[in-house]
Amino acid sequence: MDELPAYDALPVTPEAPARSSWGLWGADDTLGALNLLTAERVRRAASLIRRGAVFPLDADLALPDPPLFGRAPMHHRIIDKGGDFVDDAIDAYNTQSSSQWDGFRHVAVEGQLYNGLPHDRHGVDHWSRHGIVGRGVLVDVARWRAAQGTPLQVDTPEAIGADELLAIVEHQGTTIEPGDILLIHIGWHDWYRSLDHEVRAKIASLRAPRCPGLMAGQTMVTLLWNLHVAAVVADTPSFEVAPFSAGLDSAERDSPFATLHHNLLPLLGIPIGELWDLSALAADCAADGVHEFFLSSAPLHLRGGVGSPPNALAIK
Repeated sequence: MDELPAYDALPVTPEAPARSSWGLWGADDTLGALNLLTAERVRRAASLIRRGAVFPLDADLALPDPPLFGRAPMHHRIIDKGGDFVDDAIDAYNTQSSSQWDGFRHVAVEGQLYNGLPHDRHGVDHWSRHGIVGRGVLVDVARWRAAQGTPLQVDTPEAIGADELLAIVEHQGTTIEPGDILLIHIGWHDWYRSLDHEVRAKIASLRAPRCPGLMAGQTMVTLLWNLHVAAVVADTPSFEVAPFSAGLDSAERDSPFATLHHNLLPLLGIPIGELWDLSALAADCAADGVHEFFLSSAPLHLRGGVGSPPNALAIK
């Protein structure tokens, strides 16, 4: 579909929930906004490769350590097969403990997943068979805030509102086009790598770590949908500001539809990436002034998977 409806025109089918994109790409669709990653957009994105500079965007599988949100730690075992052969195994590996995609099984709204499909119809294997390839655009919130004289405090819930997001994009000289994959650089990994184990353990003991991120609420949801991005990514544990209530008025704070997760995943079908390591890419974008690039991501072909490491590369 070339002409996408504005957020205020949703839903497109009368039986779909309010403010949802259900049915836009068909009743059985499991890709959501990834449908925007068409062959033509992939070809155009490939033209952005000029220097051949490659930036892997996955963090170490064992980081954060200890894992956040009460997740179990991963155990990596080396298995001596005898003779000249060695295997390895990963025990208790949570696909969302490090750099990740949140799949459509990750969050429901009022008990329903994206497009109204049951759990067994969703899984990151659908994304794996399609591939996530297109034009990436980095929005460097960390450098913008530093230049404004108000650097981000990475362990506090500082909300980046819609107006600020657009101001950063304009300052960078960047355009956001339909089908783009939007990457938000907060600087979380650089901060986390500077911490000792005692501080990391305190962060892991929290129900959810406090961190900056995009402001929750309908203004941001409206903007992201109307930009018609294919997916959104951040280098923080939660993508949106945590706790999500930061910056919201009391009425919206109490709404079951306030969080970006509850809007983007089950209602609008926009995948969310978290904990991506954007440090080297952001430094390069700042150095050459180019914030667009070819982006590829190959989620695990895990049947029914709830999430996946992104296996992502940015190439400039």
